[in-house]
Amino acid sequence: MPMDLITLSFALSVLAVILGIIAFQRRHQKSELTSEGKQFESTPLQLQAYERLVLLTERIALAELINRLYQPGFSAMEMKQLLLENIRQEFAYNTSQQLYVSQLAWDAVRNLKEQEIMLINQVYSLIAPTAPAAAFTKKILETEMAQPEGSLRELVTQILNREAKKIM
Repeated sequence: MPMDLITLSFALSVLAVILGIIAFQRRHQKSELTSEGKQFESTPLQLQAYERLVLLTERIALAELINRLYQPGFSAMEMKQLLLENIRQEFAYNTSQQLYVSQLAWDAVRNLKEQEIMLINQVYSLIAPTAPAAAFTKKILETEMAQPEGSLRELVTQILNREAKKIM
């Protein structure tokens, strides 16, 4: 009789372990499916974020900004303020995209913004504040064209494209 009780206890213990393993595996599979579902749901948001950041890099390109914002009759100081304000607004509008992209991608975009602002300020420091906007913008474009091949904007765009393709 005691042997039957030991055998029964052992069998119940083995059964409990087996049921525990099955329950653990099911819970693990369920969490994997949930995380895959969340990943599947977030992929379109991530792709949209990369798309918006590529668009941002184009919108804050100095040549693009100058074409879009140039006003005949503006002084260099007025043009500088307009350029800086637009860069900051474009960046602020897209700040939430950092939630969906890698830190590398976000840092690259932020560095691009800072470089564009720095270039505007450097060129502005070389001319008179009352100079016409035409002279100021011409100097900005000349300075930008004098930069070596492989500008930061091109590099940032490549980083964003490469990371977006990893998601697809």
